[in-house]
Amino acid sequence: MKSISLGQYYPADSVIHRMDPRVKVICAVAYIVASFLCKNFFSFMLLLVSAIILVLISRIPLRIVLGSMKALIFIMAFTAVINIFWITDPGAEPLFSWWIIKVYTKGLYHALFILVRIVAMIIGTSIFLTYTTSPIALTDAIERLLYPLSLLHVPVHTFAMMMTIALRFIPTIVDETDKIMSAQKARGADFTTGSLSDRVKALIPVIVPLFASAFRRADELATAMECRCYHGGEGRTRLRVLKLHARDFVVLAVMAAFIAGVVLINICGARNGWLYTMTIA
Repeated sequence: MKSISLGQYYPADSVIHRMDPRVKVICAVAYIVASFLCKNFFSFMLLLVSAIILVLISRIPLRIVLGSMKALIFIMAFTAVINIFWITDPGAEPLFSWWIIKVYTKGLYHALFILVRIVAMIIGTSIFLTYTTSPIALTDAIERLLYPLSLLHVPVHTFAMMMTIALRFIPTIVDETDKIMSAQKARGADFTTGSLSDRVKALIPVIVPLFASAFRRADELATAMECRCYHGGEGRTRLRVLKLHARDFVVLAVMAAFIAGVVLINICGARNGWLYTMTIA
């Protein structure tokens, strides 16, 4: 659970750390869109190279970035297996055939491309939104980006405050879960052996005190906010005013060029008939 990157900020001195959080939110969304636009071998290689460049520029250790993928290993493996056995190529000879199971080269490439897409999205979103942006700065950026909705009487500030509190307490709840599980193991609890039903029952002594602790923290936080006369964002000023700098516009231009490059590679691949073009996103 400690490998979960959501809500964990890694302090460093890099260009991405110094970017405006609003620009980082836009870049994260654009990077996800670009990853879904990739359709052939060359565009996916460009996506993979861009993820490596982001890791180098952010100055975040690679082991920390890769550690954020531990929670998604099962999903990645399941998706890869589904693509290997589901994708067929009637016009080609299968690499492996047994009963009704057939594995084609196209299925292997689809599985590889899906893995590259998932890894790139995790790296891109983690670097732009998690490791280089504090939860407070992130919610301030979201509140500013969603400000036009406040003209339609949408409680943007309340939504941003809820997100700030949620992101702030994710690492706290993870640490609390680890402490409770360690205490239960010291009392003889076993969470790894036995049948599935036995392991689910063993989690009950963890879930009950975890919920009690979460509700107690929520009550204490609400009391503290009331004591400080918090009544929403109306009339409140900000300690740090967000301002765009030249580097932010440069990064936006680079991101636009990256998306344009992916689209151009896809167009060239469709015209030239490059191999292993993905027909299923």
